[in-house]
Amino acid sequence: MKRFPFYAVLGVWLAGLGAGTGRAAESADGWIRLFNGKDLSGWVKVHDVQAEVHDGHLRIGKGMGWLRTEREFSDFILEFEWRALEDKYDSGIFFRAGLEGKPWPDRSYQVNLRYDMLGGLVKGFQPVVPAETPKMPLNRWVKFRIEARGNRVSLDVDGERAWETDKVEPGRGYLGIQIEDRGFDFRNIRVRDLSGATK
Repeated sequence: MKRFPFYAVLGVWLAGLGAGTGRAAESADGWIRLFNGKDLSGWVKVHDVQAEVHDGHLRIGKGMGWLRTEREFSDFILEFEWRALEDKYDSGIFFRAGLEGKPWPDRSYQVNLRYDMLGGLVKGFQPVVPAETPKMPLNRWVKFRIEARGNRVSLDVDGERAWETDKVEPGRGYLGIQIEDRGFDFRNIRVRDLSGATK
């Protein structure tokens, strides 16, 4: 009978254990899947909010707070799809966010998912880039791509460049989804960490 070194067997077992936890894993091309379609592994609820898995999608609803990643990012590419489930919808994507503030993080940047301010960039409550993306119909999937490198940030909506700016402060913090008593679904959420990339 062929024998295998103990450490080789242990390594295989640990790899399998990690895969079974549903935690975010980095692929060979550097992308990290942030949502596995099964549970909220890798995410943390902040304040009293409703977030769950529904039909393989990440669904948010009631509450005033946010859902954040377990790890922090500085420079990154974030891609995801979203759809609004209620009229006059309101949410947003935080980046370089800290833990201070209630119900949402203070002094963080946010790409808006509010029906009448869609795609606009704000810091706290101060506009950085005005919203020019038209309101999207309910239940329609929309793809956003946010790229942040130092003080430069850009947004693509369904593959088209919406804006780019160099008026963002470099920094590090959490990625997050704003929850503001409105129903949204998210899917295909992935991030590529560019912290070690050339600016």
